Amino acid sequence: MNDLEARIDRLESLAAIQQLPIRYAIAVDSRDMDGWVNLFIPDVHCGRRGNGRDVLKSIITPAVRTFYRSVHQICGHRIEFDDADHAHGVVYCRAEHEDEGKWVVMAIAYFDSYERRDGEWLFVRRREKHWYSADWQERPAAPFTGWASHDNPPDLPQDFESWASFWADMDGQDISRLTDQPAH
Repeated sequence: MNDLEARIDRLESLAAIQQLPIRYAIAVDSRDMDGWVNLFIPDVHCGRRGNGRDVLKSIITPAVRTFYRSVHQICGHRIEFDDADHAHGVVYCRAEHEDEGKWVVMAIAYFDSYERRDGEWLFVRRREKHWYSADWQERPAAPFTGWASHDNPPDLPQDFESWASFWADMDGQDISRLTDQPAH
């Protein structure tokens, strides 16, 4: 590939990868589970349950049936290329879920791996991490409260590599003025 072809390929790849989270959000919100699983590589690893899109569908379908309506808003996307056919990125999302009379708002970051197979960019893996969830009428609080399991504490912001070093030289009392529940 010459330089111009490589640059065009990179731009086309960037555009294709940027569409994945948007297509993911629309598939979840429209309950298109076939469309959702087809955004992942065919042999997607699903942990101890096995591999493949059918396994993934058997996991996601019951999970999406735990809330009625949802709206996932993609807020930003950083993509870094590992090589011509592999990339990784972080996607910010604000999601709302209707659950038992509540509208639960979540602040989420997805940590993604992407791979191009047969000319198509797909998810290899998505790791969801969150800051908080709260009913829209409540003030968000940490740790993760308001919805789902209390066994699922928030991963963010403390999972960002730069977080701990940024606050390391600040006195605990100064941090306490900013928050009553510092991230650890």
